[in-house]
Amino acid sequence: MAKKATKKQSVSKKVAKTSSKKGPVRKRAAAKVTKKVTPPSRKSAVARCPRGPAWQWSAVETAAAIRSGAISAVETVEAHLERMHAVNPRLNAVVVDLGEEALKAAHAADKQRARGAELGLLHGVPITIKENVDYEGRPNFNGVRANKNLIAPSDSPVVRNLKKAGAIVIGLTNTPEFSFRGFTDNPLHGLTLNPWDPDITCGGSSGGAGSAVAAGIGTIAHGNDIGGSLRWPAHCNGVATIKPTQGRIPAFNASATAERPMLAHLMSAQGPLARHVADVRLALEVMSQRDPRDPWWVPAPLTGPKPKGPIKVALAKIPDDMEVDPAVSAALRQAADHLERSGYRVSEVEVPDVNGVWQTWCDIITNETMVMQEAGMLKVTSEDFHKAWGGMKTKANVLDLKAWMQATAARNGHIRAWQMFFEDYPVVLAPTTVKPTPGPREDTVSAERVQEIFWGEIRFISAINVLGLPGAVVPVAVHDGKPIGVQLIAGRYREDIALDAAAAIEKRAGVLAHQLWEMMA
Repeated sequence: MAKKATKKQSVSKKVAKTSSKKGPVRKRAAAKVTKKVTPPSRKSAVARCPRGPAWQWSAVETAAAIRSGAISAVETVEAHLERMHAVNPRLNAVVVDLGEEALKAAHAADKQRARGAELGLLHGVPITIKENVDYEGRPNFNGVRANKNLIAPSDSPVVRNLKKAGAIVIGLTNTPEFSFRGFTDNPLHGLTLNPWDPDITCGGSSGGAGSAVAAGIGTIAHGNDIGGSLRWPAHCNGVATIKPTQGRIPAFNASATAERPMLAHLMSAQGPLARHVADVRLALEVMSQRDPRDPWWVPAPLTGPKPKGPIKVALAKIPDDMEVDPAVSAALRQAADHLERSGYRVSEVEVPDVNGVWQTWCDIITNETMVMQEAGMLKVTSEDFHKAWGGMKTKANVLDLKAWMQATAARNGHIRAWQMFFEDYPVVLAPTTVKPTPGPREDTVSAERVQEIFWGEIRFISAINVLGLPGAVVPVAVHDGKPIGVQLIAGRYREDIALDAAAAIEKRAGVLAHQLWEMMA
């Protein structure tokens, strides 16, 4: 039997308050943190810590180390808080520091383990939550100061599921106003920077989540996606993610003043960002547990029948009007090669009407927003928001009721065409963007620039939302000091197929965060 670990000797310090015009972390208390995690000398030979400081471990490694007694939940949380306080003042990724309550939760987690209680899959594992879902007792700002009175009466389903699994929330991450931009900036908290390069965007709307987890703040970051808000930040920050099938992960905010309109709900999804594909898979399992508050939740199995081998992958042909940067083309070829070497069979083929699919997404989401939300949003948002939103909606067709109903009906045909396509090609390999990552506020340059980004560069991301399909992103390469990821799309409720392909690429491409940390050191 493994001996009980002795309490480690640590060098503690008070964390100084940080402040920035671009968005300070609001601390609830200055937590004591440790300089370095050193395994106690009496730890059992079978209870060993992974290499490196605890904040660099994967979620899978962290959960196993805590479960085995190689490290305590308190030590783990302290390590992540120290990392957060070291790098976040520059990044502004975490905008609410929950260190005090995280340490309390960690102490409770260690007592739970000492009692021999049943432990969740993420017992003691530090994570972050995007500040646009309900977190009990806190305002759901969603990047807007006017939302200060939207106090969450309970945790949203995704937060509740993560906590039930034992995860410990160390902070809330930044998001643009109403989570409606692909760039993370707002008057309430300020601009979030990309840890790879401050001159490129961290993406959006889960930009704070992507920046935080890439930099080593938490092992898993929660985010959500209605037009690319998980996959775009994953690409920009060099991490992995999965946008699940709509209905896979339950969603609900009790603080909301009205229900979401139908198509907005059907095109959005909650999901995880992480440095490792295995962590994305683990988080997906935890997040997808049932919650009766979401009537659209589907009890679909996480693993389906394995396709007959070799699995055929469709490398999506790029439409002629999209100019592809050579670095992106090289990354796609590299990803295809990684898949081929892993036993997949890759062919470049044309996917079903990606242009029409994207236009359907744009028309539906824009017209719903204009009718249901636009007037209220414009009253309480910044000039930057007005510029970005104005650029987004100029590409949409203005629909009357009949045309809107026709667009929603056309959605069914698009989904059917893609589902039939997956019968021959279970995986589609596609770009996230066909251009280098843009600047941190580039959607405020002009309406034309916004159209160029969403239509000309990230078309393959937003199009997938209207289909409700799962899409994974995995980093492949670093070009000119900036990460490049690719997207892997699969059939409805076949997240497992997309993640299997992502894992095959990751096995050969490696985890890019290690390169980032060397740059940040």
